Amino acid sequence: MTTPRDPTTALPGRPPVVDRATWHSARDELLVREKAHTREGDALAAARRRLPMVELDGTVEVVGPDGPVPFRDLFQGRDELVVYHSMWYDGAPHQGQCEGCTFNLWHMRDAVYLNARGVSFAVLTSGRWDEVAPYVEFMGYPQPWYSVRGVEAPIATEEGHILCYLRDGDRVFLTYSTTGRGNEPADGSLGLLDMTPYGRREGWEDNPEGWPEAPQVGAPVGGHGSPICWYWRSDADGAAAWGPTSRPVPQWTRPGATPLETLGRQGHHH
Repeated sequence: MTTPRDPTTALPGRPPVVDRATWHSARDELLVREKAHTREGDALAAARRRLPMVELDGTVEVVGPDGPVPFRDLFQGRDELVVYHSMWYDGAPHQGQCEGCTFNLWHMRDAVYLNARGVSFAVLTSGRWDEVAPYVEFMGYPQPWYSVRGVEAPIATEEGHILCYLRDGDRVFLTYSTTGRGNEPADGSLGLLDMTPYGRREGWEDNPEGWPEAPQVGAPVGGHGSPICWYWRSDADGAAAWGPTSRPVPQWTRPGATPLETLGRQGHHH
């Protein structure tokens, strides 16, 4: 049996070492705040359920693997639909596509519990289908993808957004939309990282003095300095990186995901 070391010995860059009773006391104090946070989240969810909705034209056609289909077909016979609208760069290789959207979608590969509650899930993108299809195959995404190029306005979708729709027979309604950090509930790894001592290791986090600094990387293409979300891109060795040898982190598990000569960003789809 290993004997615990002197609890008064401080470990630089790590939480204070205390006895179990002291730890329980501090944990219980934080739990009060966590429960309040949970209750506020429940109240916000209740408010979302009371939002008004906007009727859309469900006959608008989007393009998927079987060609053009009416948008309302994405409900797959269910009454509710959640979509994620992935950003797209025309003409870019796989590694040149949006790192944030790649990260988000890597967490959205299984809709079994959505389906069990009468909710379908689909991915939208404004890319041309002939470019999108090879990317979807490369990534191995199991969820249905559709190109909404040219019909974004009629179905009220925007890049980088999670949107919720409701169907009543042949009628389709927009009920909710969010983006940015509003997408985080879909990213389970972020919630787990928030529970760890070092958190996400992003530059904006409030950390104790002496904590390890977030990895520093060069400015992204067209960016304004070091990005705070370093986990979006890395090189083949897992080091945070922007540039010719980097890819969105989830892509490194894909067959043939080797560094390319260029990110290939030839401009936004618009």
